[in-house]
Amino acid sequence: MERIKVAFIGAGSAIWSSRIVMDLLIHEDLRNRVDIWLMDISDWRLNLIYGFAKRYIDELKVDAKVFKTKDRVEAIKDADFVINSAMAGGHSYYEKMREISEKYGYYRGINSVEWNYVSDYHTIWGYYQFKLMLDIAKDVEAYAPNAWLINVANPVFELTTLVTRMVKKVKFIGLCHGHLGFLKAVEVLGMRLAKEKLGRDITSLCAMHDPECYSTIAKLIDFKDLEVEMSGFNHVIWLTKFRYAGEDAYKYLNDWIKEDAEKYWNVWKEFTANPFDIDLSPAAIDMYKTYGLLPIGDAVRGGTWKYHWDLQTKKYWYGPYGGPDSEIGWAMYLAALRRSLESLAMAVEDMSTPLVHRYPPQSSGESIVEIIDAIVNDKPKEFYYIYVPGKEEKIKVPAPLQVNIPNEGILNGIPNDVAVEIPVKIDGKGVHRKQLIQPPHKIYRYVLLHRLLRAEWALQAFLEGGRDSLIQWLVTDVRTKSMKQVEDVINALLKIPENEEMAKHYS
Repeated sequence: MERIKVAFIGAGSAIWSSRIVMDLLIHEDLRNRVDIWLMDISDWRLNLIYGFAKRYIDELKVDAKVFKTKDRVEAIKDADFVINSAMAGGHSYYEKMREISEKYGYYRGINSVEWNYVSDYHTIWGYYQFKLMLDIAKDVEAYAPNAWLINVANPVFELTTLVTRMVKKVKFIGLCHGHLGFLKAVEVLGMRLAKEKLGRDITSLCAMHDPECYSTIAKLIDFKDLEVEMSGFNHVIWLTKFRYAGEDAYKYLNDWIKEDAEKYWNVWKEFTANPFDIDLSPAAIDMYKTYGLLPIGDAVRGGTWKYHWDLQTKKYWYGPYGGPDSEIGWAMYLAALRRSLESLAMAVEDMSTPLVHRYPPQSSGESIVEIIDAIVNDKPKEFYYIYVPGKEEKIKVPAPLQVNIPNEGILNGIPNDVAVEIPVKIDGKGVHRKQLIQPPHKIYRYVLLHRLLRAEWALQAFLEGGRDSLIQWLVTDVRTKSMKQVEDVINALLKIPENEEMAKHYS
């Protein structure tokens, strides 16, 4: 049996990497033939994820091997799959940039613009991230020409478009798990079916995320009768098809909005503990009413300035923390990352308790290993299974395989060389596009074109340089009050030591 080399670049993103390593090590058709190469520039983070992987392999007693290196070429050379999760500069760098922006009147940073308010989705100031991604792609082209390069690092939209335009020989997939937000539409379907078939109102249970909600829904919904389809750009995808038992399931969403939404929100506001818990927030429903389709996953975090003027506005639309991208929600996210990293480090150091007890061998819900399996073992797949916690057992739910690849005529009005996020079929021959339902004209005109314009501006700024790119980005910003403000914020951002190279690029 041929062995498979899987290289992780930016493996020091240990919380995320550990989950994918686990997926590889528990997969029946991969775990005894995989060589895992872990690469990071941080010794501490690299040793942490290496220690985790080595112990997990030993405890599962599988025929996998793990290697560590700080040499990117060594990790990539002759790989079958290269997975990139590297974030140039890390969160601390971007928080510094955001803090400077806010001093000059740009709330949440100059990257925060229409349809792109996601806090780690760095575009116009993403010079180092864009450069790193291109360098990685060129290394794959040179040292692993047959490999698949799978990128999960943000900004997925811009990075996928950039690499597939500039490094054409590399087989590239951009991935995000935001499409799993479709489960909230399924939850609405389940809440309405509970009323219709059982005469039972489980709205409050679902708003509280009580496992009984999911167990009840699982008994009511036959997933073979469920049809969902999502498309758009990464972090800007929409539920273009939602059908159940042959009928348009949007009717259930409409009834839920009329009869149950207010009750749901009242309970949700009291019980939610997660700033990312916004898939059925007032913002999501307002976007549905405005644009005609339900925004899915991270798309809910976007929208226009209507939802994002200040913290008070964010709280109104996204709940008590103002969503994940407010100053409260993002601080909660970063703190949770640090706590998780600390817990992982303690678990790896504590030899008295098996890692498999602390981190049980179960699927993460990510699609990467399912994609690897489909390609390596030539298993045609259009969906994979995720597991939702129920009252007594986990509930198995099919989720579509959703990737970011060049459009090539799939979505009308979008250039062929722009990355789109769409459902696909994957097998041993690669990724296959399918004919899709087109987003309505309103979404095309008022959402996708605006988001595409910003992406093209950011890529042009990176590729061509020059100060004018930054000036034009800010001149159209609704927060800009004067040209002096524009000049001052650009000067302040470019003069910090970390941005010496970027300052030359934008001179």
